Amino acid sequence: MIWLLIFALAAIVLFNRYLLLEPRLPIRLPIFIRQALQYSAPCLLTAICGPILLGDTGLAGLASNPYTYAAIFSIGCALVIKNMLLSVLVSLAGFYALLYVLG
Repeated sequence: MIWLLIFALAAIVLFNRYLLLEPRLPIRLPIFIRQALQYSAPCLLTAICGPILLGDTGLAGLASNPYTYAAIFSIGCALVIKNMLLSVLVSLAGFYALLYVLG
C-alpha cells in the first residue's frame, strides 16, 4: 500500500510538472507560479518523510530512530556529491546499511 501511494504521488507530481512546465505546450503561466511549482517536489517529499521521521514519539524519539540518521546521511550525500543519481544510490545504500546496523 505504501509503495502504491508513493508511486501515485510521484505520478501526480510528474504529470503536474510536465503539464505546467513543459515549454512546448501551449499553456503559459505567470513567472511567479512557475517559480512556485519548482518547489513542489521538495515540499511533497517533506510531507511524506516528516511523519516517518517523527513517528508516534514526536521529537523525543529522534535520537533513537534510524531513519533520522539515514536522513542526515542523505542530506550529507546530496551536499557532497553533485551528481543526483549517484547521490540517490549512495543515500539508498547508506540508508539500508544504517537500518541493518541500527535496526
